[in-house]
Amino acid sequence: MNTVLIKNAKIVNEGRIFEGDVLIEGEFIKEIAESISHKSSSCKVIDAEGNYLIPGAIDDQVHFREPGLTHKGTIASESRAAVAGGITSFIEQPNTVPNAVTQELLEDKYQIASQTSYANYSFMMGGTNDNLEEVLKTNPKNVAGIKLFLGSSTGNMLVDNPETLEKIFSSTKMLIAVHCEDEATIKANLEKYKEEYGEDIPVTAHHLIRSEEACYLSSSKAIALAKKTGARLHVFHLSTAKEMELFTNKIPLEEKMITAEVCVHHLWFTNEDYKTKGNFIKWNPAVKTAEDKDALWKALLNDTIDVIATDHAPHTLEEKSQKYLNAPSGGPLVQHAVVALFEAFHQGKISVEKIVEKMCHNPAKIFKIENRGFIKEGFYADLVIVDPAKPWSVSKDNILYKCGWSPFEGTNFKSRISHTFVNGQLVYENAKVKEIKAGKRLLFDR
Repeated sequence: MNTVLIKNAKIVNEGRIFEGDVLIEGEFIKEIAESISHKSSSCKVIDAEGNYLIPGAIDDQVHFREPGLTHKGTIASESRAAVAGGITSFIEQPNTVPNAVTQELLEDKYQIASQTSYANYSFMMGGTNDNLEEVLKTNPKNVAGIKLFLGSSTGNMLVDNPETLEKIFSSTKMLIAVHCEDEATIKANLEKYKEEYGEDIPVTAHHLIRSEEACYLSSSKAIALAKKTGARLHVFHLSTAKEMELFTNKIPLEEKMITAEVCVHHLWFTNEDYKTKGNFIKWNPAVKTAEDKDALWKALLNDTIDVIATDHAPHTLEEKSQKYLNAPSGGPLVQHAVVALFEAFHQGKISVEKIVEKMCHNPAKIFKIENRGFIKEGFYADLVIVDPAKPWSVSKDNILYKCGWSPFEGTNFKSRISHTFVNGQLVYENAKVKEIKAGKRLLFDR
């Protein structure tokens, strides 16, 4: 049996940091104590003195591009980058090709991941205007939830029929995750800018086309519908100050029927960065103003926002280098999300305990993931050691995404992921991912 002893770590769990040791046996955390002695000669010992030991991050929103878009990324390539970045579990979205909108197509993705994923995995079932019957067949025990795009996406995934929406919301007890942007508002804004600029709209207009109003209109409608039907709603990648009034921090997370997520890029970049980063920070919803970013940070820290994710969505350099109107939205983030949050810790914006709450504990609670997201005896040994004092800089030669670029290129980080364990197996060490595809299908306690 695989046995690893992590010694002298600053263990971060459930709002506290304490120095101690963690013993891993097989796939699980066997013991947590102030001091644990070597159990056997075959036990691998790692001295983590001065370093943080955190639960593996759980990214509740990624696009790994397989099947159908594998020139951008694959489950293997992007999960490999994820474990290098301290993300040990991911929930992938249905807008692959073909869209995962039948049980058979959904299961195809699980089959690919079972053979190729370095990290633990789950895949969202996609809702459309006409697949309610398929949506209702989804197994709540082994599928993370239902994903609805209330703004345009790949293929036939825009759900804009009010009757269909209400049926989905009122018919399933599963978590419904939504992308909220109002399509009519975006189209009207786009026409206005086309009249002014023709086909040469500058990327600096992106946050004005996919505007605050487009986000607020859509998210407020989704929340009103959730309240009307009693649906369990999770709103992805919030980007505006205005939307914060739609959510509450007055009740514990476990009692919330409507939860909120923010992504790393909306906490890091502002519209001022379009001038230098261009299409490389073109996301939907758009990166918005400094005032919006500040409001998102405030809402994150006061628990109005519950989760930090990435919305990892790689595109090739060639695709991103096109004119604004042709360049796709999205960017790769899983390798750099955790260290970006640790950078915010160094800047005094957030505590390590709060990072762990938002990236590890809360995704596990919201999705009711079985035995992950915490450092507890009997839980799976999804663990990450973070060295807070090992500076490095992001460059082409250390980026692991298949697309080969990052919006963080040239950024200097003070912290580094030194070790990542997935199900007790050491999959990342000394800046190298080991060829161990240790990922398992996530299961849910519902």
